[in-house]
Amino acid sequence: MKIIVFGASGGLGGKVLEQALDQGYGVTAFVRTPSRLGIQHQGLTVFQGDVLDADAVKRAMAGQGAVVSTLGPTHPPLPGMMENAARNILAGMQAHGIRRLISTTGAGVRDPLDQPKFIDRLMSMFLNLMAKDVLLDSAANAKAIRSSDLDWTIVRFPRLMDGERTGKYRVGYVGKDSGIQISRADGADFILKELLEGKWVRKSPIVSY
Repeated sequence: MKIIVFGASGGLGGKVLEQALDQGYGVTAFVRTPSRLGIQHQGLTVFQGDVLDADAVKRAMAGQGAVVSTLGPTHPPLPGMMENAARNILAGMQAHGIRRLISTTGAGVRDPLDQPKFIDRLMSMFLNLMAKDVLLDSAANAKAIRSSDLDWTIVRFPRLMDGERTGKYRVGYVGKDSGIQISRADGADFILKELLEGKWVRKSPIVSY
């Protein structure tokens, strides 16, 4: 399968890239700055572009079988960036008839099936105080994806950290079956497994230790 990865030069996106190439995928890395990738592989195609450029996103989608987005907020945050990125990706997928999308976001983005505990509510209060605009933009990103008719999965992660791929993690909903962290390598492991298995289509699980 050929897949395109948005956010491929980031920590999580880089792990998705590495593991996908190791598993034999043909991968297109959509990045603003190719020099940040630090990887070369015969199965890798690099597409330089800005995710806010709808035409570039659409052109990069040609010939792809699935889309993975590990985009995160910029520093400093660019207002509306995550929502606009989602809309451009969705439009590109519609134009090329691509059905499968896996997009990542933070654990602060809520799902109706969540049953947040006190610590979860406390963390939400903290995020609303410290990064309200980022949280609202991330929620708008998820809302845009959920409103599409594509075969999407929104994967939510708590604190991402460095660490090995263990393949041992929990998948569920906030408060029911969730922890406070996960390695980027295991996050990428879940993304690629879900791409093949499709157990969480049109769902928004949280993946954690």
